Amino acid sequence: MPAVPPEQSADPVELAALVEHQRALLAREDEVHRVLVHVVLDGGGLAQVAEAVAGFFGGAATVTTTDGRLLSQAGSLDGVDDVTDLACFDRTGRLLVEDEPVGWRDPDRGADPTRAFVRIVAGSSDLGMLGAYSPGPALSRTDVHMLERAATVAALAITKEQAVAAVEGKYRAEFLRDALAGRAGDPADVASHAASLGWRVDRPLVVVAAETDEDDSATTRSAEEVRGLQDRFVRAWTQAVRSRDTSVAVAGFSQEVVVLLPVDEDADTEAVLRPVAELARVVRGDGGGGRRTFTTGVSRLVTSPADLPRAYDEALTAVHVGRQVHGDSGLAHFDELGIYRLLALVPDSADLRRFVTESLGELATDDVPENADLRNTLSVLIDTNLNVAETARRLFFHYNTLRYRIAKLERMLGPFTTDPQLRLTLALALRVHRMKGL
Repeated sequence: MPAVPPEQSADPVELAALVEHQRALLAREDEVHRVLVHVVLDGGGLAQVAEAVAGFFGGAATVTTTDGRLLSQAGSLDGVDDVTDLACFDRTGRLLVEDEPVGWRDPDRGADPTRAFVRIVAGSSDLGMLGAYSPGPALSRTDVHMLERAATVAALAITKEQAVAAVEGKYRAEFLRDALAGRAGDPADVASHAASLGWRVDRPLVVVAAETDEDDSATTRSAEEVRGLQDRFVRAWTQAVRSRDTSVAVAGFSQEVVVLLPVDEDADTEAVLRPVAELARVVRGDGGGGRRTFTTGVSRLVTSPADLPRAYDEALTAVHVGRQVHGDSGLAHFDELGIYRLLALVPDSADLRRFVTESLGELATDDVPENADLRNTLSVLIDTNLNVAETARRLFFHYNTLRYRIAKLERMLGPFTTDPQLRLTLALALRVHRMKGL
């Protein structure tokens, strides 16, 4: 049996160098933690924390929500105008948290080692993500560990900001709820009180209501999870609005978020919907990150705070009817609802379905592939008041082809070209057929 060689003692110089290196790393981590704690104790918030982290790594830093919505950013990278231009962010500026690994990134597995993300956690609550972006050198495991130390301080800043925001948000929401219910006093008092909160309501505006499509009263989620999702929804709208104009009133209620969005008094419906659609796009992001779908409704123009209750009802009507007409994730303006507002008042959708079947007959179903095309032809005919030439132009049909279709439709439905009552019945049936919420 061969003899076991004696253990070789470590080189004292190498051992001393290793100990000194570890001491320097620990000292750096302690210094980072001390600086960040000092920032928070001095009243600094997430912006100051992000700025300090960016300075430590000589690049950029971001703080996002758990679903990737940007809360704060600092620093810069060479050749990049904004850190949200990086591939790890979508076109709305949301960090793709579902695609970005947490912790140290192994370059041998194709991960970009010049950026790293860690979770910001307080107790059992997941508060967000802290990211660091290096200008070139790969971030080591030690750098990531230091980032985790910084995340504990970021948790303090987020907890503090959330506590303050909760108190302010509750007070603001109570006032806005009273204003929308007509209980906040005369217009001058409403405008004055709103101004004390930093809001301007004494200008032309529309009421925007956004409501999640999921029915929370019939959900299998826990009450705590539902409350967390609604809080996230409110924060997303609040940040999207305030990033554009801090004087715009925005608050969250139990079921929806309400925004009093300023518009030009002479703006048409399309011009009003454009900024609302942009806000909804930012809140929605490109999907992912645990976001829920929502439907948005817009009221008619308001020129006085006295009209806010009326406008709020219009916005909610636009949400509920718009969801029936367009399905989930839609955007509807009250003035565009037309006859759908009356149809939505019918309490039993089975009656509406029966009306469609009786009026359109075999055209009510898509059992025959041609039916959808014939319904579209009938709809355009009625919309053009039976103008055959205009209908043919819109549908890109030859005149004789359209005459043939009209004859076929009359054989199926009756003489609608000469019977105005039948045309009205068919027009209503077509609109009910389009309502996806039945």
